Amino acid sequence: MKEIGKRNPDCGLEACGIVTSGNVHFNLGAAQLYEESMRRGEARLTADGALVAYTGQHTGRSPKDKFVVRDGKVDADIWWDNNAAMDSGAFERLHADFLAHAADKDLFVQDLIGGADAGQRLNARVVTEFAWHSLFIRNLLIRPAADELSGFVPGLTIIDLPSFRADPARHGSRTETVIAVDLSRGIVLIGGSAYAGEMKKSVFTVLNYILPGRGVMPMHCSANVGPAGDSAVFFGLSGTGKTTLSADPSRTLIGDDEHGWGPDGIFNFEGGCYAKTIRLSAEAEPEIFATTKRFGTVLENVVLDAERRPDFDDGSLTENTRCAYPLDFIPNASATGQAGHPKNIIMLTADAFGVMPPIARLTPAQAMYHFLSGYTAKVAGTERGVTEPEATFSTCFGAPFMPRHPSEYGNLLRDLIARHGVDCWLVNTGWTGGAFGTGKRMPIRATRALLAAALDGSLARAEFRTDPNFGFAVPVAVPGVDTAILDPRSTWSDPAAYDRQARRIVGMFLKNFEKFEGHVDSHVSASAPRFQEAAE
Repeated sequence: MKEIGKRNPDCGLEACGIVTSGNVHFNLGAAQLYEESMRRGEARLTADGALVAYTGQHTGRSPKDKFVVRDGKVDADIWWDNNAAMDSGAFERLHADFLAHAADKDLFVQDLIGGADAGQRLNARVVTEFAWHSLFIRNLLIRPAADELSGFVPGLTIIDLPSFRADPARHGSRTETVIAVDLSRGIVLIGGSAYAGEMKKSVFTVLNYILPGRGVMPMHCSANVGPAGDSAVFFGLSGTGKTTLSADPSRTLIGDDEHGWGPDGIFNFEGGCYAKTIRLSAEAEPEIFATTKRFGTVLENVVLDAERRPDFDDGSLTENTRCAYPLDFIPNASATGQAGHPKNIIMLTADAFGVMPPIARLTPAQAMYHFLSGYTAKVAGTERGVTEPEATFSTCFGAPFMPRHPSEYGNLLRDLIARHGVDCWLVNTGWTGGAFGTGKRMPIRATRALLAAALDGSLARAEFRTDPNFGFAVPVAVPGVDTAILDPRSTWSDPAAYDRQARRIVGMFLKNFEKFEGHVDSHVSASAPRFQEAAE
């Protein structure tokens, strides 16, 4: 095989068991990967100079096709209720067939880093069949300095071959699509899907396994830091506002999706952002919109018009349209990806039932309860078959990426909150005045004003009431915010209908938390909601 580009001469693909008759492209830059992507017909150029690619059948992750290899080394550490198991023999056959499938292909290799904290970093070698996948992951992870490449030794190897088709009978997979994670050997195999996000989340999964053993908390969150060095963490599932609300021009962006919290503070796992672009506008999200016009940005499943201009309102291929760009495309992004211990933790929920207040202060025990619950809601139209609001509980705000039991992450978080005196807030970016279809979306201006007050410390000094259903503290009045929306029941035209809806949501919380009851102490159990009739 002919090798092109820079690598450690002592750690070529042979060290990973890969031998191919094709060309192997090591650590190509954006311009070269543009050329290769378009020459191979994998991607197109937009009118503004970004690269756009389409992923075919898979326009999102395939969590049901993800497997963790079950062996004696990791067996006791894995939360098997949440992680599908693949036996070692099946993985060996899969790995051998991956190598055979790659034996006549041109391959693209990026040597990258997961983790901005030098003491916690994971060296990741990503081998891809597609050139645009190589650019995507080059944007998303941290690029080593040129002098680091000569000594680069991977702790994780990802092999991504979309043209590979798994055989369920031979490989123990569910379908022809497979994402197989061998935590003992540090190997991830991705086949049968061209969705690039599988690579990014595979790195996150491995870090979620490694770091808790070091006393470091991995987090599915965005983060920023103020001028005084006061950092903030924003937990939240997709669509709750992690990326939007952390992109604050008055604060420095640390990262938009994945971070660790270690002895020296918080640090980004990544070197880029993977932002949703459906209905993206220059008015609402100017910083993110500007990246879509940059050379080097990868647009995924974004429809182009006849003049190759992106139509961000077109969701005909998928609602999950994305752009992937280096972090330094955001003007106020952190150059180091690190900050001190957080002063505030924000847990975001998009409550489509209209029950949650726009902001609430949480005790440490309540924070652990809501962290383990990971509540948000889907609304009609976002997924096929969803015709009315549906509650979603994704523990730790990222269950698909959690190899260990949620209580490990929850206990780590609670200890860190207590040790560093962190203020915790629950923020509802969902609906007010009624459920989806009746009420209206929480005004973004009000959400930003409430967040600003929380982050500058003034909200902690406000007068609070106790929510009768959830028991958390809700501010009575906040300067610049309509007082009415602070009491969600008062925004409903029919208070009795609100009470019925609140009872329904409380029941969902209690039912969901039953699986955690044996893993938490009495303080956390006592933080569960209890429905009470509100006074007229």
